[in-house]
Amino acid sequence: MPTHIKFMLRHAALGSLAGLVFSVLLVWLDVAGLRHLVLATADGPLAFTIMVVLFASTFGGVQIAIAVMAQQEPPAPPKGPRPNALVPVRVEVTEPPQT
Repeated sequence: MPTHIKFMLRHAALGSLAGLVFSVLLVWLDVAGLRHLVLATADGPLAFTIMVVLFASTFGGVQIAIAVMAQQEPPAPPKGPRPNALVPVRVEVTEPPQT
C-alpha cells in the first residue's frame, strides 16, 4: 500500500478514535442530560450511533487536515545578498516645491 494512503488512514483512525472517546465522555459525564436520553429512550442507541459516526468523521477529517498541513517544510533562507533588498537612492532637489 502506498505510504500516503497509510498516512491518511492512520490519521483518520486516530481522529475517529478521538471522536469515539469524545462521544463516550459526553454520555458518561451526562452533559445536557445525554445519558438519560441515550439509556432511557427507545431511540437512544440510534441517537448514540449517529452521534459517534458524526463525531468520528469530523474528528477524523480534522486530524487528517492537521497532519497534512504540518508536513510542510519551512522555506530555505536565501543565500548570498538579499535579491529583493531596497537600495536607497539620492534624489537632488533643484528648487523648492510650490504650495
